[in-house]
Amino acid sequence: MNHLAHLFLSPPSMEARVGNLLGDFARGLKPETLPQEVQTGLKFHRAVDSFTDQHPEVLAAKTVFSAQRRRFAGVALDVLFDHYLLRHWEKFERKPSSVFIREAYEDLDRGQYLMPTQMIRVTQQMIRHDWLNSYRNLDNIGFALDRIAQRIRFPNQFAGIITEIKANDRKLETHFLNFFPELIEFYQNL
Repeated sequence: MNHLAHLFLSPPSMEARVGNLLGDFARGLKPETLPQEVQTGLKFHRAVDSFTDQHPEVLAAKTVFSAQRRRFAGVALDVLFDHYLLRHWEKFERKPSSVFIREAYEDLDRGQYLMPTQMIRVTQQMIRHDWLNSYRNLDNIGFALDRIAQRIRFPNQFAGIITEIKANDRKLETHFLNFFPELIEFYQNL
């Protein structure tokens, strides 16, 4: 799952939200040095990623992509699922997504003292450029995925994956809608 989904699943505290995003930035970090609520968020992040990577709907969604892009399907789905979460927000949450995102940004801004340097840089960019709201637009998902493709350090076919996403939008959306309620239930039972 990507940033929005991790924040969505997190308890609504600054420490928990920081911890739920920390999983993508924790390499070399000593979790035991962090406050307990941040450690718990990090643990939950890792559990969500593991559950997601093994879920039959996610595995099935990966097969929708062409052979040359399938290697990166998990990355594409992580970002795309944030789009589908926004597209179907009202099915999962009563609070308007714009309010939720504003509150999450405020917590991430206040929680920078708990973050490693790279996470601070990324969350500042996220807030400044309003990444989470931008995920409402499928073209912005394509832009985000192309930026990720540029950071891959070996030749790849990842750039332009949005064409396959658009061609299979309804099928991928169905996989998300079958998967996400089960992810919510899993998280609530952690």
